[in-house]
Amino acid sequence: MKILIVDDDARIRELFRMWLEREGFEVLEAENGRKGVELQRRTPVDLLICDLIMPVQEGIETITQFSEEFPEICIIAISGGGKIGPDSYLSVAEHLGAWRVFTKPVDMPSLLQTIKEWQQTKGKM
Repeated sequence: MKILIVDDDARIRELFRMWLEREGFEVLEAENGRKGVELQRRTPVDLLICDLIMPVQEGIETITQFSEEFPEICIIAISGGGKIGPDSYLSVAEHLGAWRVFTKPVDMPSLLQTIKEWQQTKGKM
C-alpha cells in the first residue's frame, strides 16, 4: 500500500516515513498540498496523511481537492493548531472528507492502528 505524506515540516515527514516504512508501507512525500496533488496525479497512492496548516496550498484546500478528484483515497488529517487551535481545523477536515483526524504530536501507534483498520475494511494489502 502506498501512502502520501503532505506536511511542510521535513522532520515530521521523515518521522512518518520511518514509522510507515518499518511497517512495510511505500511512502511518498510532498511539502505542500499543490505538490501533493501533482504527485497523486503522477503516482497514485491509497492513503493521504495531510497537515492542515501549510504554505502554498493548505490542508483544507488539499483535502477538498483530493475528495473531489480522487474520491477512492483514504484521507487522514493532522494538525498542530494555528491561531484557533487544532480542533476547529480538524472538524472542518472531517466535514470535507477526512476519514480520521489526529492532533500533533501524533501518537504513531494509534496512527498505525488506524491505517491498518482502514486496510482491513478496504481489503488493501
